[in-house]
Amino acid sequence: MTSQPLELEGTWEEIVAQSEKLAGRRVRVTVLVEEELKSPEESFRQAWLEVKTGKTRPISELWEGIDAE
Repeated sequence: MTSQPLELEGTWEEIVAQSEKLAGRRVRVTVLVEEELKSPEESFRQAWLEVKTGKTRPISELWEGIDAE
């Protein structure tokens, strides 16, 4: 029976703090890309564009569906 790989996630400093446990073992490091936080104005613009292009449903349609149930 093979054991499951150990997965660690955190900042580099948090991972390095586990170095004694990982000494002598093969490891794989994946650097995660942090998404930039949008300003409230940019978030609103994006949401408005999605509504205008039909990518999302207006809240009024959602409420109608809830009221019908």
